[in-house]
Amino acid sequence: MIIYGSLVSPFVRKLLAYLGEKGIDFELKGVGIGDPDPGFRAASPLGKMPAMDDDGFMLADSSAIIQYLEAKHPSPELIPADPQARGRVIWWEEFGDTVFAACSGKMFFNRIVAPKFLGREGDLAAAAQAESEELPKLLDYLESAIPASGFLVGDRLTLADLAVASPLMNFRHCGAVVDAATHPKIAAWSEAILSRPSMALWVAKEERMMAKVLA
Repeated sequence: MIIYGSLVSPFVRKLLAYLGEKGIDFELKGVGIGDPDPGFRAASPLGKMPAMDDDGFMLADSSAIIQYLEAKHPSPELIPADPQARGRVIWWEEFGDTVFAACSGKMFFNRIVAPKFLGREGDLAAAAQAESEELPKLLDYLESAIPASGFLVGDRLTLADLAVASPLMNFRHCGAVVDAATHPKIAAWSEAILSRPSMALWVAKEERMMAKVLA
């Protein structure tokens, strides 16, 4: 299986961690925004990442890929079969992929991607507004919603944890580190999720890459 994507994408990061938790072997091929790589373009006609080539079966979008893989590799279960738990996991994935990733994207794209990767000025006002107005509300909500179990749904890891923890790396690259004094549950939960072997491997590689980019 080939996965096309960039380590700094929260959607790619989520998928790579999911694959690690599942124990599914794959090859990661790095691509950028609008990359002309023919394999990537065949798997993702719109040029969005991640994309997958599973022995000739091609699919794009992290959520679509994960639904496919969950059906093909049901164990260990990361999307519960129980209807209520399943609904909550899907809801949290949507939260991570939309409002949370959108907020991190405004900061990460305008402060890092635009100037460092695209060679143009980002919208720093939009980034500042996202950090000062949007992010605090999202963190306050997440802090209030993390259960005593330490997992977002039930008493074990699910896709929900991977999907919501992933954008936190993009916030971190922008200097927006979760304050344990004001958001202790997020700080403890995110540290536990990001330090899991499935996530930590890619986080370490990503941090080394970003250190060079930001030097």
